[in-house]
Amino acid sequence: MSKNIILTNQEIEHKIKRIAYQIYETFVDEEEIVIAGIASNGCIFAQKIASALSTISTLKVSLCDVKVDKQNPHLPIQTSLIKEEYSNKGLVLVDDVLNSGTTLIYAVRHFLDVPLKKFKTAVLVDRNHKKYPVKADFKGISLSTSLLEHVQVVFDENGGDYAFLS
Repeated sequence: MSKNIILTNQEIEHKIKRIAYQIYETFVDEEEIVIAGIASNGCIFAQKIASALSTISTLKVSLCDVKVDKQNPHLPIQTSLIKEEYSNKGLVLVDDVLNSGTTLIYAVRHFLDVPLKKFKTAVLVDRNHKKYPVKADFKGISLSTSLLEHVQVVFDENGGDYAFLS
């Protein structure tokens, strides 16, 4: 199987900055927001967004790791923050790829148990193959692919991030 690069490191950096600006515009009237990343690539993407947000805004950003069993998403979801830490705040749920929407919709459901001021979603790649009525409010790229194709995002600690289609 060959790798077809759909986003280079430079393009991913540009998408992260753009998404950070969009989040800032949406939450400009807030003092604090929570960026919740779905493990594992969603957490890395969330950290990169939080870092970009801290350079362009005065928002206090809290990071939250969200653990969803992707094989059994109906199982209880674990978060690194307790509910009181994100209650009555703005929250952005982040993942790397939105494919069928299963992971995202179960994660969204988890956060609906707590009153939030504003709730948005962000993904790097939106594949447009949704099985659930979930959408990304902020997305890096929207991609129409076949169901047989697979999108993968690689976050390399040496700065060699990329996304590819296989």
